Amino acid sequence: MKTLLRTLLSLSFIVWLGAEIFFPIVAAVTFATLQPDTHTAGTIVGQLIRTLHEMGLVSGMVALAVMALAPAWGIYKPRAVLAPMILVVLMIAGTVYSQFGIIPAMERDRIAAGGAIDTANPADATTAHFNKLHHRSEFVEETILLLGLATVVLVARAETTRS
Repeated sequence: MKTLLRTLLSLSFIVWLGAEIFFPIVAAVTFATLQPDTHTAGTIVGQLIRTLHEMGLVSGMVALAVMALAPAWGIYKPRAVLAPMILVVLMIAGTVYSQFGIIPAMERDRIAAGGAIDTANPADATTAHFNKLHHRSEFVEETILLLGLATVVLVARAETTRS
């Protein structure tokens, strides 16, 4: 059972952080390939970020569940998993904020700008708000990645101090 729980914990971090790491590469390739049609590229990347968030939420819940069970199964000491659990909760909160706060607001701005944000006037308030939200989204995703890396380090540390 210990091996199964450790495997689930590792897989949850691999899936979530792997997606966070490779998402910017996929987005860059998408925009480079569809350079003349940034609207289509944006639509594809928008759907990909939603999928990334869904994967992150499931992975986060699995990680939380495993870390909550780990002390009961003698895998980690309770105090050793407290900090990683807090970081995972913060990662989930960032994902929820991006998925249900930032992304829908960006979609509303895109529609308000006539459906294609790239053809709108950059000085327009809607376009400026979209760009602000886009930068915020990037910051949130970067923060989630850094929190995830810190969580992996703390879990590895917990592994060395387990009872």
